[in-house]
Amino acid sequence: MPTTKLTQAAVDNLKPPASGRVEWWDNQLPGFGLRVSQTGRKTWMAMYRVNGKLVRETIGTIARFPKVDKARDLARASMQSAQAGRHPVQARRQQREAETKQVEAEAARERDTVAAVIDRYLERCRTGRGRKKAMRADYYVETKRTLDRDVKSALGDRPVGDITRKDVRELLDAIVDRGSPSHANHTLAYLRACLNWAVNQDIIEKNPAEGLETPAPMISRDRVLEDAEIRLFWLACEEIGEPFGPLFKLLLLTAQRRDELAEATWSEFGDLDKALWTLPGERVKNGKAHLVHLAPAAVEILLKLPRIGKRGYLFTTTGETPVSGFGRARERLAAVMLDLRRGELRAARVSADEIENAAIAPFTLHDLRRSAATGMAALGIAHHVLDKVLNHVGGKISGVAAIYNRFEYLDERKSALDKWARHVESLVRPAPSNVDDIEVARRRRSAR
Repeated sequence: MPTTKLTQAAVDNLKPPASGRVEWWDNQLPGFGLRVSQTGRKTWMAMYRVNGKLVRETIGTIARFPKVDKARDLARASMQSAQAGRHPVQARRQQREAETKQVEAEAARERDTVAAVIDRYLERCRTGRGRKKAMRADYYVETKRTLDRDVKSALGDRPVGDITRKDVRELLDAIVDRGSPSHANHTLAYLRACLNWAVNQDIIEKNPAEGLETPAPMISRDRVLEDAEIRLFWLACEEIGEPFGPLFKLLLLTAQRRDELAEATWSEFGDLDKALWTLPGERVKNGKAHLVHLAPAAVEILLKLPRIGKRGYLFTTTGETPVSGFGRARERLAAVMLDLRRGELRAARVSADEIENAAIAPFTLHDLRRSAATGMAALGIAHHVLDKVLNHVGGKISGVAAIYNRFEYLDERKSALDKWARHVESLVRPAPSNVDDIEVARRRRSAR
């Protein structure tokens, strides 16, 4: 092995061998050398022992480290590390592996956004892959709608591993503040299940939604507006005006879900002369397309609605998005109902205390759907027809009978909604009392 003083000039002037390669070792720092191949490639080397074992380390080419002093310093550092019992090559390899893992982890963190994780979770729910079975269709539709609309819009672009309990709590609080406390509870349930899946898939280590209390008290689902309240409700809707007055009236007349109507477009109504509303399956909770008959009172409301924007929403203030702010609108409606009630009491000349203590029991917009169903039952509408009006799957006809009974009861549904609309109108413009009215009231109470 030839030895020489590896100066900058000497290194620059070393000629490649005729064949193979030759190694030149430095006489200033034993164990430091330069390998020159027949192609002219020059590579810095270091040779030393680690715990008695000889190690030959390739430091790098002269193209990477053109200055001999720099290469010598790197060789000296490796030798000193070896003298201390550390393996320089293995240490650098481990460092590179750690850096690679860190880069990969960061890339995965950026790739695994909340939106991306939700999409993968929903795909597993839809297909059943990696699960015992696919999620039930109606539950899947509601889960997807909630996660897409409420969670993605707020947290979708953020890495899922960065989401904290505080982030989840603020998301739920915002839903409560917009007047949807029960929906906030549902959102927590859907998000918690999604993040549990992410934990099981080793995407995140801990579920930030785990252990969070429901953001709103669980409300008993048995509130039904009495006829007197329905009359006040209708009059209050006329007073608060568009867009919520007509929207709330139609919720009562059609017995459909809030978002199904609030997000409806004119294309779903076609020719209003046919008095039909066709709800597409992708906008329905159970994923099943639904045909809703429109009573004359409902058609009258629709004909008076202004058409705003190019998106075709029935209820919108911007023309670009469906109406929102249901909670505040409902509170305003309830306040008007209370004012009307107190006005009636004053006209009846009751005591000031009775007027002051008058109240309207709290109700949700979903209670309008329940009130309509209860009211139709009191009017003698059969339960299997009500199930079709409400677009319930199964209902009172179950098992083998449900499989073979594909009759949609379109005429009966039309009759039911017409009868219900006439009853609501009679409350606002009452006819003289008769025995039939008393019987309807009795049946309404028993239906509850």
